Amino acid sequence: MSQILRQERLLTIIRGPHLSEKAHIAAENNQVVLKVRTDATKKEVQQAVELLFEVKVVGVQVVNVKGKTKRFQQTKGRRPNWKKAYVKLAEGSSIEELFGTE
Repeated sequence: MSQILRQERLLTIIRGPHLSEKAHIAAENNQVVLKVRTDATKKEVQQAVELLFEVKVVGVQVVNVKGKTKRFQQTKGRRPNWKKAYVKLAEGSSIEELFGTE
């Protein structure tokens, strides 16, 4: 893969922050929870965070989240599956101010 295509892919890895009670608890341990592409790997998530936010990443854990089955009267539907990443930042690093959460 060429360097330009790889750089473009890294810019599309992160979909946005995932805000929940568990994410706020993780923030106390210098972790950030992000929604990422379903085909993203740990290494790609690490490189994307370091590229976009200019911080040092210590570790990454990814979780596949199953989409919920929903029903409205007789119509059944399903939300899409998605992936989230728990990104452990180095001491002194922080990206919460970029998301507007603290």
